[in-house]
Amino acid sequence: MSYEPTATELKQLIDDYIDQWNEPDTARRHALIRRVWAVDGVQVLVNPPREIRDGAAMYGIAHPPLVVQGHDAFDARVDRAYEMFVEPGYVFERSSEPVRQPGAAVTFSWVMRNRADGTVAGAGLEVLTFAEDGRIRTDHQYVG
Repeated sequence: MSYEPTATELKQLIDDYIDQWNEPDTARRHALIRRVWAVDGVQVLVNPPREIRDGAAMYGIAHPPLVVQGHDAFDARVDRAYEMFVEPGYVFERSSEPVRQPGAAVTFSWVMRNRADGTVAGAGLEVLTFAEDGRIRTDHQYVG
């Protein structure tokens, strides 16, 4: 059975989850990653970018989900997302309140907003489960 965070714990965890993507200081970003993710935490990008889906299809292969596991891998993933999106002028924001789902899962939505004009450039849905210590055990991310 998965851990079910209290409302206060859940709010803080999701705030930290969003903050990890926006944090400009690498050391603080990595500290947030360790606060958010279980040591063996896993993120599955369920619907990878079009280029990956097209590349797999070219070889007659169903597109693979992209998987990130462990703090070092999250450091690389979040650092790269910061370089690609936040540095050029975007910010990630939670766009829905968390919703508790059956089986101790929690879902919430987010947007990537242009800081200059406020337009939404991307959005996603997260489906989270939690380790006994309250950090994220699994995250199935749907971007679109």
